Amino acid sequence: MADVTLADIKALRERLGTGMVDTKNALVEADGDFDRAVEILRLKGAKGNAKRADRSTSEGLIAAIRSATATTMIELACETDFVAKGDKFVALGETVLQALADSGAETVDTALTAPVGATTVGQLISDEAATLGEKVELRRIIRIPGDKFAIYLHRTNKDLPPQVGVVVAYAGDDVETARSIAQHISFADPQYLHRDDVPASHVEAERRIVEEISRGEGKPEAALPKIIEGRVNGFFKQVVLPEQDYARDNKQIVGRVLADAGLSVSAFARFKVGA
Repeated sequence: MADVTLADIKALRERLGTGMVDTKNALVEADGDFDRAVEILRLKGAKGNAKRADRSTSEGLIAAIRSATATTMIELACETDFVAKGDKFVALGETVLQALADSGAETVDTALTAPVGATTVGQLISDEAATLGEKVELRRIIRIPGDKFAIYLHRTNKDLPPQVGVVVAYAGDDVETARSIAQHISFADPQYLHRDDVPASHVEAERRIVEEISRGEGKPEAALPKIIEGRVNGFFKQVVLPEQDYARDNKQIVGRVLADAGLSVSAFARFKVGA
């Protein structure tokens, strides 16, 4: 049996990020052969991945990158904030993001088959999960086409990577206001860009709810149509971006801020870790 030194263990741990005992045992089993020890550790990690399949991933990061014609944003999830704030997990996020931006992937399924070096994004994530000792998954991806983008990544905790990300595709020249709209979206969480985007079924459900509430309050029958319409309009103000009160000045609505700045938004997306 080959002698396994502390230097050998340290070198392999730095390469893979594995635990002291697991690393030592793998080197002993591999008779000091580093490549064989790597295989042993990855096989051990792969078995661990299968056991972790049903675990929840409520931590992670949001990352985004722009190109000349599109911006890609992802949510990479893990189990604990300890892993989320680690250099290896953050580096994995950067690698995955770049590979997906290069591939043009638009869905998680296509993203997992995208090439990265000599492997795929899905296999890379699986391999890294094995060494990190946690379930890691690409939970979401979006690719938004456009020429100009405002990207805002928000840290809810200074020790963690960004937990909220917003991408806004826009036309116009006011970069500062475009960024402020992205910040507004991170706070206000609008769901739609136009009223027409809101599913009719959602609007009708809201109308039924506010009608029931209004009748329960004993409002006069003759006044009900106007009251109901006002409350439905209030619903639109909550979920439609241009109709929301502007976070920086609630005396203005976002649509007016955009118009005054000569901006128009063609698309936006907001991701929050675990949401």
